[in-house]
This record gives sequence, structure tokens and C-alpha cells, in this order.
Amino acid sequence: MKNNKTKFLTRVGVLSAIAFVLMYIDFPIAVLFPSFLKFDFSEVPALLGTFSMGPLAGVVIVFIKNVLIYLIKGSSTGGVGEIANFVISAAWMIPVGIIYKHEKSKKNAIKGMAVGAVTMIVVAAVANYFVMIPLYSKFMPIEAIIATGSAINPAIVSVESLILLGITPFNIFKTAVISLLTALIYKKVSPVLHR
Repeated sequence: MKNNKTKFLTRVGVLSAIAFVLMYIDFPIAVLFPSFLKFDFSEVPALLGTFSMGPLAGVVIVFIKNVLIYLIKGSSTGGVGEIANFVISAAWMIPVGIIYKHEKSKKNAIKGMAVGAVTMIVVAAVANYFVMIPLYSKFMPIEAIIATGSAINPAIVSVESLILLGITPFNIFKTAVISLLTALIYKKVSPVLHR
């Protein structure tokens, strides 16, 4: 049992470190989405951990990567961005892990990623509307936040339209790219994760 705990902690530690490095290398896709939305590949190690060790591993990985980013890179939003990333990423990992753990099959992996993506997108919309954007507005005026969306899409004129036309399409794009990448590499790295 002690050996299993050590293996779990070691794998989570390695995947968290990789996730941190990948999150550190973030970039905007400013031609498509508001510039404050940064894309990174840090959920790939979290999904790999979720598939190989369960939902708890995925949640711990996204927690550690966000703590490391906050401590090492710093935050221009007083930690709001890191909290948002953790909540939204955890909302993605939990359904993936629960569905895949029930029956480990390719079909369930795809189903888990699809359900997890939808859950993440819904949680992101609700959390942004009620919590994250109001907190962000303490560091940046709400008009300036909306203006970053309007610069890409003139139909973005309010918090609601920012979420519907800016943040939600970004999250759909992100979950699709990350899920596809994870599906392509999981079988290749699975022997290492289970060793």
C-alpha cells in the first residue's frame, strides 16, 4: 500500500511539473479570441494522469500546476486567473475520470472527454458570469475586459455576450484540441504511466 502511494505521488509530481512547464508557455490566439484568453497544453498531462490514476490525480495535477504558476510566474490578477483555471480544469477532469474508471475502454475515454468538455464549458460560463469576471473587474475595468472581446468580435458588447461569443468558443476550441492530442498520445505513454 505504501508502495502504491509512492507511485501515485511520483507520477502526480512528474505530470504536475510537465503541466506547469506547459502552462508557463501560454499564448493568446488573438485573431480568434479575446487576448486575455491564453491557450496552453497543460491539461494534457492532467488528462493523462486522470486516465491512468483516476479523477483525484487529475484534480491534484491541475491544483499543483496553478500553485506553481502563481508562486513562480506571479499573477497580474491576484490569483483570480489561477483559481479560474483550477476550477474549470477540475470540472473537466472529474467527469473524465469517473466515466473512464467505470469501464476502461476507448469508447468510455471518448465519452468521458466529451462529457468532461461539456461540463467544463458550462462551469466556465457560470463561474465567469457570477465569480471570475466580477473578480477580474477589480484589476481591470469591466469596460476594458469587454473591449478586448469587441476588438475581435464587434457583437461582444456586454458580459453575457463576452461569455457567449468569446469565452465559450475559446473553451470549445481548447477542449477539442486538448482532447484530440490526449487521445493521440495516451496509448503511447500509457505503458510508462502504468509502469
